Amino acid sequence: MPARRPARAAAFIALVAAAVAACGDAGGLRGAGSTPTATSPDKLWPDLAPASSPAWDYDDGEAELMKGIAVPGDDIHRVDPVAVVRTEIVQHPESYTGAKAPYRETARRLAYCRRQVTGGRCPVLKAYYRDLTGDGHDDLTLGFRLLPGHQTAVRVYTVQGGRLVQVMSNDDAVTGVELAGRSVIIRSPSDIAGYEYRFQWTWDPDQRLMLLTHDEMLRTGSGKHSPSASASPSPSPSASASAR
Repeated sequence: MPARRPARAAAFIALVAAAVAACGDAGGLRGAGSTPTATSPDKLWPDLAPASSPAWDYDDGEAELMKGIAVPGDDIHRVDPVAVVRTEIVQHPESYTGAKAPYRETARRLAYCRRQVTGGRCPVLKAYYRDLTGDGHDDLTLGFRLLPGHQTAVRVYTVQGGRLVQVMSNDDAVTGVELAGRSVIIRSPSDIAGYEYRFQWTWDPDQRLMLLTHDEMLRTGSGKHSPSASASPSPSPSASASAR
């Protein structure tokens, strides 16, 4: 047995030396290659007279009072989401009523909705509550399907002076909606494979509206739309998602 000890000791020393060498190599700096030369921006046509007004109307939105909707105790959680959609239909008959209205099926199928939205043929989706205006009180983010097509209406409501006010309105084909900070982010499909549109609406305290602050086409990395992580808003206690 004593004759084998030098061999074991030599093997142990070799093992320790290899480990130390590996540890030192793991933290070493490695070159990343040559750095591209920075190029300053070029200002084009400096003598061009600046425009004083937009060539067309951007969708900057406008606040809309939801008439007849009571907000008991200024608590937006106590507002009936289905009643809010019904009020929009009344206030915009050109979109929802009549044989030529583009979203006439939405109005017809509201008959399937109840105070507890449990799915089925009701077009109203689950409501979400989160403080988007920064006043310390929850606001209402509401979605409903625009039928007979395949678009989704996304709305944001807040309480101003004891009244329910719509501060954001967006109609589009939607693949996802996220709430982040004071913003609503809407993802929509693109005709170009591997890309999607992302629209970000952000609360502006001066305008007292949610304004379209970002409009981007972004690569998703594949031909399919990939889900993205986001903070989870708290769902409505009185509504659940309806089946498509």
